Amino acid sequence: MPPYRYDPAFVAAQYDQLAEGEWQRLISSPIDEVNLHIHAHYLRQQIPANASVLEIGAGAGRFTQILAELGARVWVADLSPVQLDLNRHYAAELGFEAAVVERRLADITDLSAYPDAGFDRVVAYGGPFSYVLERRGEALAECARVLRPGGILLGSVMSLWGSCHRHLLRVLDIPPLVNQRITASGELTPDSDPQRTRNYIHIFRAGEIFPWLQSGGFQPLALAASGVLANGHGDELAAARQDPARWAELLRMELDASADPACAGMGTHLIFAAQKPL
Repeated sequence: MPPYRYDPAFVAAQYDQLAEGEWQRLISSPIDEVNLHIHAHYLRQQIPANASVLEIGAGAGRFTQILAELGARVWVADLSPVQLDLNRHYAAELGFEAAVVERRLADITDLSAYPDAGFDRVVAYGGPFSYVLERRGEALAECARVLRPGGILLGSVMSLWGSCHRHLLRVLDIPPLVNQRITASGELTPDSDPQRTRNYIHIFRAGEIFPWLQSGGFQPLALAASGVLANGHGDELAAARQDPARWAELLRMELDASADPACAGMGTHLIFAAQKPL
């Protein structure tokens, strides 16, 4: 059997089926709310008012809404027509449609619908670079092409050790030889786990990020972890979520931990910023 390769139609079908679940995903538990807060913090750091932003893998619009609040002009793109429809629905319902310049079906490995040097920022949150597997170099090159010189790419990818931390008991249920293939390669596909039937992704080690960005001609600016302290605690955080003072302190600590190099690999996602050279 040939090695498994990225299949955009397969990924699109999964997100079509997920439908409303993608809108709920970042608020479905305290850990997910922490992850949303951390991702939003780095958008606020890097997105100036009136920036032209290509949001690739935009999904139902959680981050589109934040980009709109920041005063960006947003070109929304996703593989899934269902997610694009949901993005349009929530933008109209919640009042951020005016910030959206257009919506388009697009694949991060082929942004040929967009011009060279057309955007101040590219945002690829939620793991588009993880889903494209062996084509992540092509995806990075396309993001570089559509950015203006000096423009910034903001992305997040699934984290190997952070994912193990959050789902440790489930990981330990995997046969050891299969688990060893996954942790050695970072590949979650039928090649590493023949029993796996969905969410074929590459999960990154923190040490992979900067060399990969540099291989695509980017200057890395920042690497952060999403959800270090909350990661792995699940329902235990429900009581803290109901106490405003405790919750605010958790978010403060999470932001501090997210920027600590010692914590980089222990969040569920790795968030990065990188600049296209002038």
